[in-house]
Amino acid sequence: MSSDFEDLQKQVAELTARVWRLEQTLQANAAPPPRNIPVPPQETIAAAPRFAAKAQARTLETRIGSQLFNRIGIIALLIGMAWFLKFAIDNQWIGPSTRVLIGLAAGVGVIAWSERFRRQSYRAFSYSMKALGTGILYLSLWAAYTVFHLVPTAVALLAMVLVTASNAILCWMQNSEVLAFYAAIGGFITPLLLSNGQNHALALFSYLLLLDIASITLIALRPWSRLLLAAFVGTSFYAIAWYVSYYSDRQFALAAFFLVAFFLLFAIAPQLLRNLRLATQMKHLSVQDNGVLIMLPLLNAGLAFLEFYALLSEPGRTYARPWIALPLAAFYLVMLGVSRMRSLSGGPMALPAVYLAISVIFFTAAIPLELNGRYIAIGWLLEGALLLWLARQQAERELRLLSTAVLALAFIGVNVIHLGNGQPVLFNARFATYLIAIATFAFAAWTAALAPREWRPIAVGAGIAVSVLAMIAVCLEIHSYWAAQISVQRADLYIYEQFTYSAWAMVFGAALLSVGFWKKSAFLRWQALALLTLSIAKVFLVDTRQLSQGYRILSFLGLGALLLAVSFAYQRDWLALRGNKS
Repeated sequence: MSSDFEDLQKQVAELTARVWRLEQTLQANAAPPPRNIPVPPQETIAAAPRFAAKAQARTLETRIGSQLFNRIGIIALLIGMAWFLKFAIDNQWIGPSTRVLIGLAAGVGVIAWSERFRRQSYRAFSYSMKALGTGILYLSLWAAYTVFHLVPTAVALLAMVLVTASNAILCWMQNSEVLAFYAAIGGFITPLLLSNGQNHALALFSYLLLLDIASITLIALRPWSRLLLAAFVGTSFYAIAWYVSYYSDRQFALAAFFLVAFFLLFAIAPQLLRNLRLATQMKHLSVQDNGVLIMLPLLNAGLAFLEFYALLSEPGRTYARPWIALPLAAFYLVMLGVSRMRSLSGGPMALPAVYLAISVIFFTAAIPLELNGRYIAIGWLLEGALLLWLARQQAERELRLLSTAVLALAFIGVNVIHLGNGQPVLFNARFATYLIAIATFAFAAWTAALAPREWRPIAVGAGIAVSVLAMIAVCLEIHSYWAAQISVQRADLYIYEQFTYSAWAMVFGAALLSVGFWKKSAFLRWQALALLTLSIAKVFLVDTRQLSQGYRILSFLGLGALLLAVSFAYQRDWLALRGNKS
């Protein structure tokens, strides 16, 4: 009795706390209530979090019991039904036609029975029953076609399409995204069930195209954007599998036609989805919609590029392969213009930003596809500078980030790509490429320095890049000069080269420091101090051990004189740097 009484007390306390919370919500959204509304006791309010935690635990328990076990149960029943059919076949209990009819009747019966649970508000269980019934129908039709050979391909295909269409109609009428996924799974599994190991490319891709159009139509009626992503994954699976298994050069026209059709369909679908959401006066996209609007265009563009590249890799068509990226970049520029006609906010990246990113990626990829050697680096440099200028003119954050990424890629390219042999010294393609890179990053630093504060990191990074590129360019020329001196012995050659590196680092550091004093720029002065620090490290750690006595003396004398001059300039504060905050 005491246990029952305690349980009753807990339930009453929980109900009291819930009523109190509802009253607080109403008070926040409506006029103040009459003053005679009782306030729950403090001990009841304090007990509410404990009961809420218990309710959450029960919710997790309910989800495990009602959802996880439910799906495992469906899989177990489908496996059991499949084994039962096999057992019945092995023991010849009933004839083939009877077995198929029993399976069809069982599937229809389970689907009809599921409606009873839906009317009693057991929606999740009802949809699970529909999935089970649909699976039985597909298994029965598959057995009738593949195992017993009772029906031709056209009849089996029509029957499976009818099952899929029925599920689609049900999911639309009952407004169930779960049923929509079941219908999509059934639709995309149909070609796999009807496969007989032969190549039926026209029938397969025509069926997939109709199925994708139906999925997009369904999405236009209901807000199930993830269904669009599922349709893309299913279509891509069959396209890749067919190419690996059956493609030949004779089927190029057929493959290219359907590749373009699928690409255009899934490229336009996100824009249609976005416009439909805007037409319904939605001010913000859901997390689900925003995820699809980001992932689908990226996946579709990437897969289309790879598929076109593979199709044009056949002998006789490789001449067109380097030009794949440019039409794709132009297409997404058009999509960008269309998308910007109407604006809709929805998350960290809007659809126009995705189109812009894809277009820039393809333009960047087109450069190494169509050019080679130093022209790749030069192309990236010019592209990065152009994008940065456009970002400054249009004040676009996404374009600024993309231009920064392209410039970073160009910086890597200049220092990694083979630019030439460096002869004659200073008058060669490699040094000219470095000069173009230095000019480009100087332009980037100047452009960013005149921009608002959020551009400051770009100005700093571009300024450092100018110094680093100048240092590397001259060091490479020093190496080329001494490498061309055939008359100098190898040991002496190494000594001369190392001494020249040290001298150049000191001269360049002094020049940077002088410009920093002249322009009163702390940024340049800090670069100079960093370079002089490296010079100190090289003189003490490298030159001390490897240079001859004469050059070692010159290195230390030069470094010491330079450091004393720098120290004197800072101590005298000739330019009033202590009062200058720049």
